[in-house]
Amino acid sequence: MEAPLAERIRPQHLSEYISQLHLVGPNGSLTQQIARGIIPSLILWGPPGTGKTTLAQIMAQESNRPFFVLSAINSGVKDVREVIDKAKQSGGMFTSKNPILFIDEIHRFSKSQQDSLLAAVERGWVTLIGATTENPSFEVIPALLSRCQVYVLNAFTRDDLEALLHRAMKADHILKTKNIDLKETEALLRLSGGDGRKLLNIFELVINASEGNDIVITNDRVMQLVQKNTVLYDKTGEQHYDIISAFIKSIRGSDPNGAVYWLARMIEGGEDLKFIARRLLILSSEDIGNANPTALIMANNTFQAVSAIGYPESRIILSQCAVYLANSPKSNATYMAIGKAQSVVKQTGDLPVPLHLRNAPTKLMKELGYGDDYKYAHDYDNNFATQEFLPDEISNTTFYEPGANSRENADRDLLRKRWNGKYGY
Repeated sequence: MEAPLAERIRPQHLSEYISQLHLVGPNGSLTQQIARGIIPSLILWGPPGTGKTTLAQIMAQESNRPFFVLSAINSGVKDVREVIDKAKQSGGMFTSKNPILFIDEIHRFSKSQQDSLLAAVERGWVTLIGATTENPSFEVIPALLSRCQVYVLNAFTRDDLEALLHRAMKADHILKTKNIDLKETEALLRLSGGDGRKLLNIFELVINASEGNDIVITNDRVMQLVQKNTVLYDKTGEQHYDIISAFIKSIRGSDPNGAVYWLARMIEGGEDLKFIARRLLILSSEDIGNANPTALIMANNTFQAVSAIGYPESRIILSQCAVYLANSPKSNATYMAIGKAQSVVKQTGDLPVPLHLRNAPTKLMKELGYGDDYKYAHDYDNNFATQEFLPDEISNTTFYEPGANSRENADRDLLRKRWNGKYGY
């Protein structure tokens, strides 16, 4: 069976590696260490599909070291010890270069599993390279973290993703046989979310779904195939999406009877209860928000309870939450506010922070005026002082429009009193 495109074109050498120039570019913090073969134990922290596994493999290959792999998803303490024993034995042939032990998703390791790595790292039996999508400060025990350097990988930029597509067409033995015209790439790039593996998976899906060797990639073609594929690959097909849509719309429409019916349909159909709880958590903020802030607390507690209890009792908790949210007052004001703010950010770019809002930890920054004229709210009556909090270019722009409900009507009155006409309140 043919390996996925992302695996087929995985770089074997640093010269083929795309992105992360701050780590492996000409002046990268890892470049010289890799060239000299002096690899410290380290944690690679970054979003999915940014080349963490590939970089670890290249480091092992370029430094000519044995390479051992563990996945934190399906490995226990026993597996860790067995691999460390194998690594110690192989290291006997490499007196100056100890083996590399790569652990994918190291944040999933328990404390005892991470503890089992300490001696091997401390004594130099292995060089540990851990990959994680989570903040190592919270997910890796201090004793292990203190023995490792942390390197941050960034999501792929647009240029990185486009370079990855062109490399795939040139490097892959299957794609080289086809005449591919990348007429439009916006949909591919948007759907990837900066994830190189996801980009290549979608690209391969489009290629495989196209007949003949002359293939034109357009945004419409990509969206058509991805949407169709989403349904085909889902375990319950179209109804999965239709029923969760009906469930959410029933709650948004304040109908507890519709909410409970569609909830029952999902439960009887074997839907993942955590998936339902996650959707309730999103809805509590998107559709209720500050009209009833307790809704978010209720939904979050529901998710925690469902995670702890499981089926069949979780159905009772989900029903309670769904009915509560359906009966709650509704507002999408905060949802609309962040959407508008993001739109303005995309249009205006990185506007400078006003001087009075900047931090001034050094003498030079103070001399440059950082923090001057800032009004410390707690020094004023009612802990409020009128001042500008937006960049000059978008001063007075209104993002938050309170909804028409008792809670946000009170917010509107307070904002009008505080800001005296500013922002349109």
